Amino acid sequence: MSIDHYENFPVASVLLPARFRPAVRSLYAFARGADDLADEGDADRDTRLAALQAWRSAIQDLGSHKAVRTPLSAADQAMFQRLGETIHEHALPIQPFLDLLSAFIQDLDVPHYHDELALMDYCSRSANPVGRLMLHLFGATSAQDLAESDAICSGLQRVNFCQDVAIDQAKGRCYIPLDCLARHELTLSGLDDLCNSRPAQVPAPWQAALQDQIQVARHLLLSGSPLAWRLPGRFGLELRLVVHGGLRILEKLAQGQYNPYANRPILTPRDSFLLCWRAFCRPCPRPTTALPPHHDT
Repeated sequence: MSIDHYENFPVASVLLPARFRPAVRSLYAFARGADDLADEGDADRDTRLAALQAWRSAIQDLGSHKAVRTPLSAADQAMFQRLGETIHEHALPIQPFLDLLSAFIQDLDVPHYHDELALMDYCSRSANPVGRLMLHLFGATSAQDLAESDAICSGLQRVNFCQDVAIDQAKGRCYIPLDCLARHELTLSGLDDLCNSRPAQVPAPWQAALQDQIQVARHLLLSGSPLAWRLPGRFGLELRLVVHGGLRILEKLAQGQYNPYANRPILTPRDSFLLCWRAFCRPCPRPTTALPPHHDT
């Protein structure tokens, strides 16, 4: 089991009450499908953009309480039919769906982010909407709930960025802010060299840059973690497992000498026992360390 933005989506988990599982499946199908339109296969940029714009039109139709009028494949029509039923049954807001699509459309043209502010704006649309939809599904939508959910979701995505540097570079993207690379005298071409060579040991400047990114991800996860202990029942337990899974990946990055090129960390069955123990018995501490310089989340 790896930590990935949508693999962390609690897809019909046995931990979730059965009555919510169809809704969660329909939300996942949308999020995963839209992400795949932007990333998977060999379609060109214009084809991907047209497909994502068609999905945006379909979501806008659902938001206007209309039948989907946009021409779609039979499979997509069926997916949007189920999604529309979920939105209607649970009174879900439309904006999170549009935010997700805006982030995936942005992926087609924006391969790098200059600074922390730009990257967190991207996370606010590519990650946070998933948590917000789940909170609406479970009726936990106070300002504190939403803010802590945003921190968890952005933190999980930042974990994914650290974990999948090589995978992202193969797609022509880098989610390590360019000003962070510059502070450590690194360049995108230098990272490409690391990706191509997969060295057994990465240079100290890269280790320092990844340590900065790990510190941001951990700070976000810990800042949002009270939500996972405050939410009741199975949903709270599910969220605690997800938060501790993200923190465990960060631990493994450190144990692997900050080298995701040669040692991409994943969660194993052995980790499952550790995560269960932590989810039941070990509340996450509040952040005790300041963010690195030049970071303001």
